[in-house]
Amino acid sequence: VQLQASGGGSVQAGGSLRLSCAVSGRTGSSYAVGWFRQVPGKEREFVAAIGWNGGWGGGTTRYAEAVKDRFTISSDSTKSTVYLQMTTLKSEDAAVYYCAVHPSGRIISTSGYRYWGQGTLVTVSS
Repeated sequence: VQLQASGGGSVQAGGSLRLSCAVSGRTGSSYAVGWFRQVPGKEREFVAAIGWNGGWGGGTTRYAEAVKDRFTISSDSTKSTVYLQMTTLKSEDAAVYYCAVHPSGRIISTSGYRYWGQGTLVTVSS
């Protein structure tokens, strides 16, 4: 499984940004794609995830408390790309964002992700 994250950039506080994660390879019939973020000196943290079980979503999404009213995870119908729409960005959202694949999409987990893409940097200026 290969993942390619993109869409990072610099934005002012209060602004919006959309990240993309292109997924390829043998993902199986049930899996989840998650977004994580990491700032220097801190542990990587879960942001959001969406499950594929023959179709995207269907209730199988999960968000970190810090972002659940501001970020939206979605995918295209071909199941090849997962998006993270980020709105009302805050300085604390600045980080390197990574996407990853978990081998199960039925219960969205915040850990156990097996495949990782390279990160994309998001900076937020005040």
